[in-house]
Amino acid sequence: MKQKTAPLFRRLAKGKGAVFVWLAKKIFPDTLYFVMQFAVIETGGKQYKVSKGTKLPVERILAERLPVAEGSSVVFDKVLLVADGEKVTVGTPYVAGAKVEAKILKNARTPKKIVFRYHPKTRYRKFNTHRQDFSEVEITKI
Repeated sequence: MKQKTAPLFRRLAKGKGAVFVWLAKKIFPDTLYFVMQFAVIETGGKQYKVSKGTKLPVERILAERLPVAEGSSVVFDKVLLVADGEKVTVGTPYVAGAKVEAKILKNARTPKKIVFRYHPKTRYRKFNTHRQDFSEVEITKI
């Protein structure tokens, strides 16, 4: 005998994300549901998907060739995409007037990486190490 919930599980198996929202609205009808606001920013030659409260390591942020002090705020103006609920704004290449504000938590260096070059049969061995500078930031406002 088939259960009455079988169509629901068939839709879940197909990867329909809206089914979860539909099910939550059926179970908790008085609760207000919202979609989180997020943005895609570019810094240090890389792209990051961020939302408010996100902590992430980025390439060392410099101001006039000196690292920005810990605890200070920084503004990312190279915003590629902004999504607020169902409204999505895509830039060409950047969204005009959009900015993401963040606070620098710490400036640090990654753990040491070993760089070893070796050519067999020629006695060629080069040993070096590398530590990359980075800044950990927390997104405060989109």
